[in-house]
Amino acid sequence: MSLLHLNRATSKHILDNPEKAELYRELFPYTKVSRIAFDDIFLMPRPADPMFITDTTFRDGQQARPPYTVKQIETIFELMHKLGGMSGLIRASEFFMYSDKDRRAIEACRAKGYKYPEITGWIRAHKDDLKIAKDMEFREVGMLTSVSDYHLYLKLGLDRERAMRSYLDVVEQALEWGISPRCHFEDITRADIHGFCLPFAERLMELSKESGLPIKIRLCDTMGYGVPYPGATLPRSVPRIVRAFTDEAGVPGQWLEWHGHNDFHKTLVNGVTAWLYGCAGVNGTLLGFGERTGNTPIEALIIEYISLTGEDDAANTQMIAAVSEYFETELSYNIPDNYPFVGKDFNATSAGIHVDGLAKNEEIYNIFDTRKILNRSVPIIITDKSGRAGVAYWINQYLKVPEEKQVSKKHPAVGKIYDRIMHAYEQGRNTSFSNKEMIKLVKRYMPELFASDFDHLKAVANDLAAHLIVRLSEECEIRLGKENQLCLKEFAQEYPFIQYLYLTDNKGRLIAAEITDETNKHKYADLAPGYDFSNRSWFIQPMRTGQLHITDMYSSYFTGKLILTVSAAVTDENDNITGVIGADIQLEQLLKRQGELDDELHPGELY
Repeated sequence: MSLLHLNRATSKHILDNPEKAELYRELFPYTKVSRIAFDDIFLMPRPADPMFITDTTFRDGQQARPPYTVKQIETIFELMHKLGGMSGLIRASEFFMYSDKDRRAIEACRAKGYKYPEITGWIRAHKDDLKIAKDMEFREVGMLTSVSDYHLYLKLGLDRERAMRSYLDVVEQALEWGISPRCHFEDITRADIHGFCLPFAERLMELSKESGLPIKIRLCDTMGYGVPYPGATLPRSVPRIVRAFTDEAGVPGQWLEWHGHNDFHKTLVNGVTAWLYGCAGVNGTLLGFGERTGNTPIEALIIEYISLTGEDDAANTQMIAAVSEYFETELSYNIPDNYPFVGKDFNATSAGIHVDGLAKNEEIYNIFDTRKILNRSVPIIITDKSGRAGVAYWINQYLKVPEEKQVSKKHPAVGKIYDRIMHAYEQGRNTSFSNKEMIKLVKRYMPELFASDFDHLKAVANDLAAHLIVRLSEECEIRLGKENQLCLKEFAQEYPFIQYLYLTDNKGRLIAAEITDETNKHKYADLAPGYDFSNRSWFIQPMRTGQLHITDMYSSYFTGKLILTVSAAVTDENDNITGVIGADIQLEQLLKRQGELDDELHPGELY
């Protein structure tokens, strides 16, 4: 049952086309902090039905960081589907479509066949851009239709009448091509709501009725000026903006979205307020990524949605942890320790909780069962009250030590760390130990818990070598014969960090080899064709498994340089192993070219 409410949509709004821009200087003086005005008009909440989330991680979110690669977009889209797409809570996700990389990312995500999030596009309000959307068979596309006089008069050099005519021209073309437009009312919290926004919206609704296609409107709080306060005036009042569109312009709540920015720390409360006053969609990004201060965090919207509706199954909230872990490990994004829901300290306390009492005290300090809801255990902050058990607990939880390798409070290194902590307090310290300080202590006394530089080098070498070996196989069309010598030579010259490149038959006998450094050739004089390598691990492992093999780091017998050996099986057209190709790689030279080689691994994915 819905409440009866006054609907003024039958009264038409007239476009006001002033000669000069309306900049609302009483609210936005610019040289002073912006003002919030009240006029004592209060609106009752009328929650949207349904309420849902839309995503702009790959559009607005990419304007705040280096562009995602195609693989990263595909992975994040998969995580988003698991988080809230399966239920339709995360209803849609918008993509750029201008570059080849954009198009490959769209195709990769489309190939998954998910109903939600629906893949939509974003363009500027130009017919040439719309043609791209048509060619890519988009059913819905967002288009930039700025509405404030700041944008129209000062940026675009248009008055309101010409701007509306230009926008409508593109909208009409979209409808003719069977594409549902989503008009982004940019900078709406500094716009003339009744003099421009509502007349524009009413015309859009007329076009929708004529065409039979929905026309959606995204209410974009570009500068974060929106406020949720009862009694606040237009154009800054979120409740009154939403209700102006639904009650006065006749826009269905299901066709409205709120898109906020966090310039004034209000992005979440404004989005939820839009929900409560009839705007069905709230647009956000994972972890709030977005230009300047960011957008509404999707993970926060999910928790708020469940709080408002009680629909616990609308999202897999444990995926929030998976999203944050991916952003930290794969994208090298440093999530602040106190960031809600995903920061390492968000549910921690420095109130002296002892590990032995966690089971008894957890609910006192924890917002809810974070293990069940977010797959997050309760961390502690180390003080002089933590004890050895607290130190061991911190190590196991913060460093995510596998259960079979977890340390106990009796571990000698735990005792040394605890002694250093207590010594600091005996010297007068009165603050808790930060995570960075704890990491430094644990690295000193338990270095085996941290991935070494060698592990990193080996991972880099593994990725690069796998790529190069495959490329070598394709380019040289490796067959067992001396004709491979020229191809090996050209390849080794292109990658001088390869110290020695060689091909054997399936008995381990050397067929062809190339030495990159002329000054080293005499050192390999004994390695003539026919030389037996059959006892070497780099030969044995690919012959046994058919898989790429990478050795540990060692000093070359021939040059004394620090190297890794990478090898792979060579097969015939029937996948029978006919030999092994191997490369000795100098680690120092590899690191010097790591950035350049990374571009080769991911061609065209930065632009």
